[in-house]
Amino acid sequence: MSNALHFGVTLPQIKRDWNECRDCALELDGLGFDSAWVCDHVYGVPNPRIPIMEAWSLLTAVGAITEKLELGTLVTPPFFRNPAMLAKQVATIDQIAGGRVIMGLGAGWFQPEFEAYGNPFPPLGARMRGLEEYIQILRGLWQEETTTFDGEHFQVKEALCEPKPPRRVPILVGGTGEKVLMGIVARHADIWNNMAIAQSQLGQKIEALHKRCDEVGRDPAEIRISQQCVVIIEETEEAAKASLAKAGKVYGGHMGADLEEHGIWGTPERVAECIERHRALGCTGFLMEFFGRDTRVPARIFAEQVIPLLGS
Repeated sequence: MSNALHFGVTLPQIKRDWNECRDCALELDGLGFDSAWVCDHVYGVPNPRIPIMEAWSLLTAVGAITEKLELGTLVTPPFFRNPAMLAKQVATIDQIAGGRVIMGLGAGWFQPEFEAYGNPFPPLGARMRGLEEYIQILRGLWQEETTTFDGEHFQVKEALCEPKPPRRVPILVGGTGEKVLMGIVARHADIWNNMAIAQSQLGQKIEALHKRCDEVGRDPAEIRISQQCVVIIEETEEAAKASLAKAGKVYGGHMGADLEEHGIWGTPERVAECIERHRALGCTGFLMEFFGRDTRVPARIFAEQVIPLLGS
């Protein structure tokens, strides 16, 4: 993977409407960000009554109105959807977008939404095995004329996918497990994404990934390291500290873990310094959730004032 910095931004999806999502996507495309992301939940976690737009439907619409942004999910779990049907959907979306989809995958964790929708939620080990099978089926359908796969959890027989995606779809695997998950990343992924809750452990996780790559004989430089993160950016230090306090309450222990010490926040100058600290560990991808009601405002500050401060 390239050593160039990659900046992705999450789209308004939870307690937002299509108009807000559309306007944000067009703004990000115009500002020159690299990618746009949505979460693949059917519930507004942890409260099922919180409105949320479905991930792949949303990305289809965004792909039709944007020109440059890559588009991905953080992250799609196995057992939510039949992998062969999803391969067909993603190939179609990629045709619409002109080869801009990134396939974000993970094991899944919020059991109530699986069960409410009639999907199985097996133990973690089985979900991991299902994740690896999922990747193999997706790759097969996107790259081979026909695909037959007889796995523990998923089976397809002489399945076809035409038209195929316009490019080799990059696969992102998100998660924090240092053995099984990192082994899957080492064998199959183009991108590994560290979850926000483990941002303070980024260096440790990268070291674990390098060990798994050594075990399978893969050059770790082939895998882009990315970090899911809240980004708080304000024009003054005082305003940044006030927003930091609010963000900790809003996001709690998942997205808001260790924000003050390890997060990306502050004035444009301080935000650039935080990014450089991550880059020094080997992280070149940043999948950012800008803090604010209208995320276009911090996105503009970031594009206009932070990116110029960063070396190539």
